[in-house]
Amino acid sequence: MTLLAKIFTALVAIEHIYILWMEMFAWETVGKKTFKNALPDELFKPTKGLAANQGLYNGFLAAGLIWSFMISDPAWQKNVAIFFLSCVVVAGLYGAFSASKKIFYTQALPAIVALGLVVSL
Repeated sequence: MTLLAKIFTALVAIEHIYILWMEMFAWETVGKKTFKNALPDELFKPTKGLAANQGLYNGFLAAGLIWSFMISDPAWQKNVAIFFLSCVVVAGLYGAFSASKKIFYTQALPAIVALGLVVSL
């Protein structure tokens, strides 16, 4: 992958590591600040397990993107990056449609840019 494609792919991976941390370990603190307009305060404690599960899935997305950097074969590196970036795009689009339009800009759009850069190689 080109340097720019790697940078954008890494940014998407880092974002998903952050989401993993927030949803799995900081749901009742940072999560509450992040989603203050989406959930009432009293729902953060009972939804902690659900958020942790979502965080784990975000971790899998980050792991797949990080894995793509460790693949020496350029074709496979590209294919793995395309697969995991596509998963992020789909998740971001679904989140934007079902939860908050802001998710499009924070999650889907960076992945779309990274995906476009990877595909154009």
